[in-house]
Amino acid sequence: MTTQLSDLLTEALRAGRLNGLHATTVVRDGQILLEHYGTGADHAWGEALGIIEFEPRTLHDVRSVTKSVTALLYGIALGEGRVPALSDPLLRHFPAYADLAAEPGRARLTVEHALTMTLGLQWREDVPYDSPANAEIAMELAPDRYRYVLEQPILEPPGTRWSYCGGATALLGGLIAQGTGQPLPQYAEATLFAPLGITHVEWSSGTDGVASAASGLRLTPRDLARIGELVLARGVWQGRRIVPAAWLDAMLTPRTRTTWDAGYGYHWYLESVAGRRVVAAIGNGGQRLFVLPELGLSVAVTAGNYDDPEDWRIPATLLEQVILPALA
Repeated sequence: MTTQLSDLLTEALRAGRLNGLHATTVVRDGQILLEHYGTGADHAWGEALGIIEFEPRTLHDVRSVTKSVTALLYGIALGEGRVPALSDPLLRHFPAYADLAAEPGRARLTVEHALTMTLGLQWREDVPYDSPANAEIAMELAPDRYRYVLEQPILEPPGTRWSYCGGATALLGGLIAQGTGQPLPQYAEATLFAPLGITHVEWSSGTDGVASAASGLRLTPRDLARIGELVLARGVWQGRRIVPAAWLDAMLTPRTRTTWDAGYGYHWYLESVAGRRVVAAIGNGGQRLFVLPELGLSVAVTAGNYDDPEDWRIPATLLEQVILPALA
């Protein structure tokens, strides 16, 4: 199978169907079935790094895959009783914004609305991420990221529909930091990364010095795949419970639908590809973590097609034309 995987990957690369692919790691039962490292131009949170020859220890932006990691961290903190229940009003836990809480429409916002990205607030991320017209970038430049998110105009009642919003994740990151008494990266290191043996991590921050819960993580493909393995193992790693099983079940239950009609749980995408259930974390530029429970696969993908509206093609091609034909 590994030979077929390698042959299919080589064929797709030669045919130009994977232009922009930086690296991929495919793991089953702790064994790496396929690993590829390429060469290409890369960025670190928008800062050009030049041409990089990628290797196993090379960190890579995972962009909005960070959101899915933040959801795992929220579940860990919730299991410890350190963050609000999902039904709790958001603004109750941001007491500095009593003026916003006085507005009935905002008072209805809950933690679950943030987890499902159904806040109903105005939020535009459909412009390039190097522009302050992009709401996530504006949030990172704002003197108070939480007020910036929570004071956005109300477009519709919360829970009405899914609308992509990095601000929702920022609120979750704020609740984790507030409840645990630790900055998000430190809490992640203690409760998730260190138990998984992940030691090589960076986490980018906004101008306020707060780590971006929405898009700031930089990981190696192997370590990204390890997070997928944890999801496959229902939150247990080497005999140690890291993420509550009940949280994983809740997190991966469809709660709403995206604009392209994928299922969406708590910051994870739930799709079917070639008849196979796929749980996915998705990031700008072609960053992906695919978890295929039926096949026991964890697939990490990093790529350099940032702000390309068709950045989905690389991970989709890799999954549908390389991995599934060889392993399904």
